[in-house]
Amino acid sequence: MPELPDITIYLEALKDRILHQPLRQIRISSPFLLRTVIPPISAAYGQRVLELRRIGKRIAIGLESELWLVLHLMVAGRLHWREPVAKLARKFGLAAFDFPSGTLLLTEAGSKRRASLHIVQGEQALSLLDPGGQDVFETDLKAFSSVLTSRNHTLKRALTDPTLFSGMGNSYSDEILHRAHLSPIALTQKLDAEQIKRLYESVQCVLREWVVRLREEAGASFPEHVTAFRPEMAVHGRFGQPCPVCGSKVQRIRYAENETNYCPTCQTGGKLLADRSLSQLLKKDWPKTPEALDEMRAVRRC
Repeated sequence: MPELPDITIYLEALKDRILHQPLRQIRISSPFLLRTVIPPISAAYGQRVLELRRIGKRIAIGLESELWLVLHLMVAGRLHWREPVAKLARKFGLAAFDFPSGTLLLTEAGSKRRASLHIVQGEQALSLLDPGGQDVFETDLKAFSSVLTSRNHTLKRALTDPTLFSGMGNSYSDEILHRAHLSPIALTQKLDAEQIKRLYESVQCVLREWVVRLREEAGASFPEHVTAFRPEMAVHGRFGQPCPVCGSKVQRIRYAENETNYCPTCQTGGKLLADRSLSQLLKKDWPKTPEALDEMRAVRRC
């Protein structure tokens, strides 16, 4: 799922292409995309783009008449910039937003249709789509600490909770926790002041570094390769590969369609965190260290 750095780069690219441009039409191929009926989609036609804004992981396009188009890309939704009146792909194309300067295409890979488009009018209606999480670029350590410890969640859950913090998800939370040398299952209300400060600084550094990295990668082009898995990442998506800091194998916790990646040496004091699916099966036989896990796997292969 595109997160704060990815959405930031999308917005910068869109400002260069559609700001002050009139929206000619919206072509929608998926009946599941549009989640609102009032105002009608036709109300946006001919309206100029006056503003672009990030709302959590959503992209908000502000038009004349106080209209807002709010896109949530979810896991597999992606944006593409093409020539005017470009065709929609039959398989993955969801919508096309036509401007005089070009067409913004929305695609979604896979069979599940989770991406959404809301059309609302006025700031009050727009605010109802905001989960309310804190913008980490606009907060200080004291405010960050207050929000972090307001609920006794695991760090992974707290960072990815959109009602607590804005724009962070599975990918960058892994990178943030690795940089901070903190366990993903550490409880927020158990952290001391030094650990909270370390986490705050990690949030700031990791997200800002990735905004710069993605901006340089895109250059003047539209960002076409938005992905949750990048080779430059320290731990996310790197299960079984060496940690770039200590060389230990990156481990993971899998749950539902998500997974948490971490370094047991840098983050958990050498302890192997229980994978929900496997630990429930193995129970007391679940290995406590990465070395023990490797030994168990070696025995099972023989």
